[in-house]
Amino acid sequence: MLVDWSKRQETSSARRAQAPAPPRPGPLPVEARSTAFGTVHVSERVLPPEHRHGSAPLAGALDVEGELVASLALQAELAGVDFQRMLFLDTETTGLAGGTGTVPFLVGLAWFEGRSLRVHQLFLRKLGEESPMLRVLAERMAQSSCLVTFNGKSFDWPLLRTRFVLNRVPTPTELPHLDLLHCARRVFKHRGSGARLVQMEETVLGHRRVGDVDGSLIPELYFRFLRGGDGSALTPVLEHNVNDLLLLAALLGELVRRFRAGSVGASVSSSEDPRDLLGFAGVALRARDYERAQAFARAAAAGDNGAVGVEALALASRLCRKAGDSATAAEHLHRALRSARGFQAATLHLELTKLYEHALKDLPKALQHARLAAAAELPEDHQRRVARLEGRIARLARAYPLDLAARPERSGV
Repeated sequence: MLVDWSKRQETSSARRAQAPAPPRPGPLPVEARSTAFGTVHVSERVLPPEHRHGSAPLAGALDVEGELVASLALQAELAGVDFQRMLFLDTETTGLAGGTGTVPFLVGLAWFEGRSLRVHQLFLRKLGEESPMLRVLAERMAQSSCLVTFNGKSFDWPLLRTRFVLNRVPTPTELPHLDLLHCARRVFKHRGSGARLVQMEETVLGHRRVGDVDGSLIPELYFRFLRGGDGSALTPVLEHNVNDLLLLAALLGELVRRFRAGSVGASVSSSEDPRDLLGFAGVALRARDYERAQAFARAAAAGDNGAVGVEALALASRLCRKAGDSATAAEHLHRALRSARGFQAATLHLELTKLYEHALKDLPKALQHARLAAAAELPEDHQRRVARLEGRIARLARAYPLDLAARPERSGV
């Protein structure tokens, strides 16, 4: 923990050293636009097809396949979505707790036009003037096929839905919702570094923001603006929101590109982080895409000789057993035992016990591994398992006194 804290302090110091000078006093870079619903204040830009956010091209999000996204997100309803018309959404609010007192003063939207990305930010200059902004949002949602957010299922969309109700604006029909937070947590959980949006940006895409405003300061900056403060103080907030939107597009394309590598006939890159490969394997397993899960698990095992490699081999073993290949399943577990220690080793011995007893019908080997699996189960369960195996072997010894050692159990006695 001290090492991690020290690294964060060094990173913070480096950012402060590289941070640009504060913006000069001046108006907020938004323009008033007349709509059928009233005046809205907008900041807008269009990014070309070749624009990259870190290592990933934004346009890569257009190349995703619905079936892969559905598997990655574990949401079957996304398989039929037209991702050419997706809508990226991110809000900046007057608080982080949610509830009726929290107001989204900046609604960031982005969508593709051709292969260019249009970023469209709706800004609330005064509290109580939300209605036109919400109606513009509803109109854009009506033209879109799905929402793509990061923690939007728990925060952004419930908050916006509440604002529609409180402002007596008809709530738009809910769209299929892809929340990349859940995808990132499942894929990158073995890194142990959390799944905050900025962390994903740095560790996955290699993009580090310089001079970025701290999210916890954003509500106070807005309240200062409402009290008559200079609009330029909110310019970094708009940039923060733009970066979040760009990250959504880049992260979606990158996740699907890497998940696609586990397809039949494709090859997983040897440069991939084994921890991420294990995460993709787990996602594919939950999606019942067993061939893809096996490809990722074997690649993860090949790239790591430690705890990640052990877990990957254990997963590969379960997949082999599911496919009816018990011999290969046992081989994977024995390979894993070369590196496993402590509880992890005991768990592997327990898996081998079950495999030899029920699938390979080799009771002496099952008993051998059962005696080494004490740490993996409760004492009473361990004692019962060992006693049961000893009893079965004793009965077989009486039935086959001459050839038990050479005879695996075949009769199911």
